[in-house]
Amino acid sequence: MDQELALAILLSGKSALLTGAAGTGKTHLLNNFITQSRSLGKKVSVTATTGLAATHLNGNTIHSWSGLGINDYLPDNFFERLSKTRRELIEKTDILIIDEVSMLHDFRLDMLDEALRGIRGSEQPFGGIQLVMSGDFFQLPPINRGNSRGGGFVVYSRAWQELQPVVLYLKHQYRQEEGELLEILTALRSGDVRRRHAEKLLERTEATPKGDDITELHTVNVDVDKINSARLAQLVGDEVSYSQMSTGSKVYVESLQRSVLAPEVLVLKRGALVMAVKNAADRKYANGSIGTVVGFEPLTDYPIVEFRNGREVTMVPDTWELRDGERKRASISQIPLRLAWAITVHKSQGMTLDAAKIDLRRAFVEGMGYVALSRVRDIENLYLYGINHKALAVSPDALAIDEILDESSRQAAAEYEYLRSQIKDVLKNKPQPNKSSAWQEKIANMRQTHPNAFRPWTAEQDSQLKEKFLSGLDIEALSREMGRQPGSIIIRLKKHFGEDIIA
Repeated sequence: MDQELALAILLSGKSALLTGAAGTGKTHLLNNFITQSRSLGKKVSVTATTGLAATHLNGNTIHSWSGLGINDYLPDNFFERLSKTRRELIEKTDILIIDEVSMLHDFRLDMLDEALRGIRGSEQPFGGIQLVMSGDFFQLPPINRGNSRGGGFVVYSRAWQELQPVVLYLKHQYRQEEGELLEILTALRSGDVRRRHAEKLLERTEATPKGDDITELHTVNVDVDKINSARLAQLVGDEVSYSQMSTGSKVYVESLQRSVLAPEVLVLKRGALVMAVKNAADRKYANGSIGTVVGFEPLTDYPIVEFRNGREVTMVPDTWELRDGERKRASISQIPLRLAWAITVHKSQGMTLDAAKIDLRRAFVEGMGYVALSRVRDIENLYLYGINHKALAVSPDALAIDEILDESSRQAAAEYEYLRSQIKDVLKNKPQPNKSSAWQEKIANMRQTHPNAFRPWTAEQDSQLKEKFLSGLDIEALSREMGRQPGSIIIRLKKHFGEDIIA
């Protein structure tokens, strides 16, 4: 299915699974759908199964958004303990996105379905929310640990069977070019890896990388940290450090930090191999673009990076957000770079690398080899330390599921082709939001509690404020007395008495 028809089906309100091989543009399509839906006035909640995947979409984890946390079963008192804020967020949601759904257990999708039906008071699947799942079952599967409840892919859930989502299987490849690597990846996805494929990969263990600066992919974190620290220490020159700036409560900031690829403190030197960890708004670099620090801008000390495409860019801070539905819970601002001599296979998901040297000798889960090998565009830029049998394995369940999904998508393409032109008309004639009336409504609601909210201060009111404050009234009491929000009271007091008047 092509991206245009898939978007049309999503915009028509159908619950769906968006799937396809690595490099077929699933995240791009999701971002487009989210933008278009919000412009049409829809309340969209964006989540993913991991914090890392959630940051690609400026979202939250599904576990946190739903209030289910890490529970293996819906707690008996779940609905009673659910906060009012969480309940209202879920009640107002029109569309729920779950990215990297291949890592979500079937029983967790059932738990989510039960929770949303109860919260929204509806017997429709997921309480009537349009559910849009995205993921590739050939990539990382749900992890079953010995001390917790085991499960399989979401397609085995009761909720999936009842929902019957439309399958949107993207086929056009934007990353790999036609050639040997694409043939190997296709063979992996079809469970048909032949001797010639294995031999071709083994040949890449003997190939010598072109140049010394090439990103290595490893299966465990400890290898990555050691390599990056050692390579940075080998460079001559002074270190330049950049500390992140954050907003939001500590717990939300910490949650977001675990998912942001840019480190809390980024340490660079001239000559450091670096990787962009976010797409640039002006498209000068992309998530995964590799370059070398060639200098630092005077005055700001921002790093100047020469990327592999020859473009030289002064890297300025960018921002990641943790959003809970429409609400921003936390943000982190940092230079969107990390050291790139090494990175884990897990953190490379969603990236396109110019070249990579990959260590798959310790691959420990099905799909890990596929994720790693699919990061580069062609086999000439793929180098291997080694590869084990697990790295060439894909889940038998994924193979069986994929065949069914492919056929379902073909049927959906034929059934919903008519939506292609209809949605174009909807987008062309969509009403423009009346920001002025929305703001007036917001002020009217504020004035129900604070009658003087956003009204000019008079000299008489200023005099009363100073008198009441000096008589000992606290901010809450002043807010009630003056009919204004606490924030407005604080700003006015600082104007009269100085910045230090309020602790």
